[in-house]
Formats: sequence, structure tokens, C-alpha cells
Amino acid sequence: MRVTVRLFAGLRERAGRSRVELEDVTRLEDVWPALGLGDEPAGLLYAVNREYVEPGHALADGDEVALIPPVSGGSFRLVEGPLDVAAVLREVESPEAGAVASFVGTVRRHSRGRDVGHLEYEAFEEMAEPMLERLGTELTERHGLCAVAVHHRLGRVEIGEASVVIAVSAPHRSAALDACREAIETLKATIPLWKKEVYAGGEEWIGRGS
Repeated sequence: MRVTVRLFAGLRERAGRSRVELEDVTRLEDVWPALGLGDEPAGLLYAVNREYVEPGHALADGDEVALIPPVSGGSFRLVEGPLDVAAVLREVESPEAGAVASFVGTVRRHSRGRDVGHLEYEAFEEMAEPMLERLGTELTERHGLCAVAVHHRLGRVEIGEASVVIAVSAPHRSAALDACREAIETLKATIPLWKKEVYAGGEEWIGRGS
């Protein structure tokens, strides 16, 4: 059995190449040891065929495995299923932080005079996640942050559920609060994510934004 492993950023530089072909690996947890790149970085995420999966995932012949390194702490993920707010906050913990600011966007029942049943989110995933990573890097540089994490839902999201969670840590509260506000405003304006409001008797795509 053969799988293709894709490497990015610091992992690509460590390996000296962006793609590695591996044979005789049957589970995702076997991939990192087979690469022979030393200790596995903390916060490393795995995607198989462009879907995030857990380390125990079984591999099939021809799978593409992407190793997603963390960017300046935290992570930037598009997620099918409920968001774990506490987990996102943990991703930005730092001994250098004097403040952690967070934003949780939730689905409300009423929008523009209509009763909403639920929302549905769609994204150009291959473009959206790198853009979120760049946003995190830019915010870190501009505000002197310790870490940034952004998790956004895809698919159906029910009333009261979180559609997006943003967490930011910084040495000072003003930087954390400013960066958190900038993060959600930039996400809504520029990231290729779309939402559909589903209400009694109809539905409507709203365009980019949360």
C-alpha cells in the first residue's frame, strides 16, 4: 500500500521536500515515525484527502495525507460537527500571556424579521484554511500576540450552537481585545465562507460571513 504525504511550512523545510511517498503504513499514527523527522511537533494536525481526522484513522491505498503544522500557536480549522470552545481556548494558552480574549458566534432564532430554523455553512476549504492561517500570522505580527486560534463550522448548525470560535492571547488585554475584534470582522469580509439561512417557507444564501 502506498500513500502520499504532503508537508508544509517548517515541516517542508525540515524534510527538504513537499511530498513524500510512503509504503506499508496502515494507520495515520504510523506516518510521522515513518518520515524520520525527529520528535512530532506539538499541535500537529492531520488531514486525509483534505478532511481532518484523528491519529487512529485507518489509511487506504492512494490516500493523500497532509501534515498541518501550527501557525504561531493555535490552529485554524473548518469543522464538521460541534465546536469545543474550551479546546479552542486551551490552544492559545501561553506563559507569556496576560490576557485571553475570545469570540463565540452563535446561531440566533430571528434574522431580518424572519424565524430561522437553522443555518448551513459552506466554504472553499482549500482556500479558506490557508487564508485563516495568514490572518493569524498577520494579527500576531500586528498586535504582538502569543497565539491565535479560529475554528469555524461547516454544514448544518442548529439554533443556539456555535458557528465560529476565535481565541487570542497576548501579553496585554488591549492587544487581545483589538485582535479578537479584527479577526471576526476580517473573517466575515474576506474568507470564502458562506451561510444559508433556512426559515419557514424558504431559504437564502447570505454570502461571506458568520
